[in-house]
Amino acid sequence: MKLALIIVGAILLTILIVWLIDKFVPVKAKPFITIALWGLIIFLGYLTFDSVYGEIKFNQLKQKRYAAAIEKLKDIRDSQLAHRTVTGKFTKSYDTLIKFIENGKFTIIERRDSSIVDVERTRAYGGVTTYKDIVITDTIGFESVKEKLFNDSDRYKTMMIVPYAKEGTTFTMNAGEIEQESGLKIPVFEAFVMKDDLLYDQDKNLVLKEKQVQSVEGVNGDALRVGSMEEVKTIGNWPKTYGSNE
Repeated sequence: MKLALIIVGAILLTILIVWLIDKFVPVKAKPFITIALWGLIIFLGYLTFDSVYGEIKFNQLKQKRYAAAIEKLKDIRDSQLAHRTVTGKFTKSYDTLIKFIENGKFTIIERRDSSIVDVERTRAYGGVTTYKDIVITDTIGFESVKEKLFNDSDRYKTMMIVPYAKEGTTFTMNAGEIEQESGLKIPVFEAFVMKDDLLYDQDKNLVLKEKQVQSVEGVNGDALRVGSMEEVKTIGNWPKTYGSNE
């Protein structure tokens, strides 16, 4: 924006100079000076247009790349949550996660209410039979993790590859545990890609500006991220304009 204002100011100044020349410069010299100054005006106008349109193009490209990367992060998160449901923990290995998706199974359970004799209360009431409510859980089958999460798609095999980045760039993935004050250890994970990597071929000044974003409508910080190694959460840091981050 500052650059655009400077260029606009320069254009206005140049136009003023053209007017002054037209007013006070000898007739013979006017054509050459006027042509040169109008050429400068056109050049500065082009720079203004390019600076504004360049940022518009950057934002369009950024949104396209963010959307593609976020879809991958969602797949990683869904896979990690399934892994925790079945095994009780997250994993930091993509190989382990892929094997789990291909071979893992969710347990399908059925819960039903029932009642049984409450022995202690029956004894306390002098032998009067007293009942208590319970919930009975039955295993009724199993469901493939792959079918549940990905149906007929095999995109999970490439979910670690960052789209539009340099060849070989993958999402960084970590997993571990956080110990609560009570001593309870809670499994956590995170997956992320730095904006520098996702926008590696774009104007460095625009990328630097993007890394400093702090707004409810933008992706805050220097990376696209889901989960955290510092707190118990599995949400992403993108706004809901890119779809649910939960």
